[in-house]
Amino acid sequence: MRARLITAGLLIVLVGCASQPEATIPPRQPRAAPVGFPAALYAEAHANGEPVYRIEPERSEVVILAYRGGSLRRFGHDHAITSRDVKGYVLLPAAIGSAQADLYVPVESLQVDEPAKRAQAGFDTQPSQQDIDGTRRNMMDKVLEATRYPFVALRVTPQAGELPRVTLQAEVTLHGTTRTLPVTVRIDTSGEDTLEASGRFALNQTDFGIVPLALLAGALRVEDRIDIEFHLHAVRVPPAASLPPLD
Repeated sequence: MRARLITAGLLIVLVGCASQPEATIPPRQPRAAPVGFPAALYAEAHANGEPVYRIEPERSEVVILAYRGGSLRRFGHDHAITSRDVKGYVLLPAAIGSAQADLYVPVESLQVDEPAKRAQAGFDTQPSQQDIDGTRRNMMDKVLEATRYPFVALRVTPQAGELPRVTLQAEVTLHGTTRTLPVTVRIDTSGEDTLEASGRFALNQTDFGIVPLALLAGALRVEDRIDIEFHLHAVRVPPAASLPPLD
């Protein structure tokens, strides 16, 4: 019995999402925007009188849901990872086929396991603050390699459908790798000079060269598939104004 209790205790320690000892981590300073971000394209479109919208980060949100797996998954936690720092522009002319959006999220902005987001996702466990801190360190350093790859970027163009429900072709650049996948989005332009877009899609981490964390030969692991939910709020740049910078 004592041996079983000791073993169970060791597992619980190990599966705190591989938490590392507390350490002082200097804040990273990501570039103002990803290399190659096409700000000039949107500035030119705006100068030509086309409707260009600027994402408002404080009113937008992306939530990434990552799931525990393996035969010992009961000892681990699912995770809700949130960013409220989505930046970018949307070009939405009358001809929806000519629409385009370029967005990016600084990896450093990602927050892990806020209680409200866990509850919203229906997760039935609550990690300790130590586990949360360890998860974020591992995510930044071992999984996403945030120093080397400081942004997640998306370029989206219409593929099918009409407003308000459109299927987009999304070029997702994550961990230095770009993959294209369809994303169905609901777009609402009923507000005066505002745009709301929301949707959900899934991707596999290994498609982007990411090795999901695993312990004990995979008996406790993070599943390859993650789900991504988003809600974006954007405001049209007034015709008489200059295109505002994203930072």
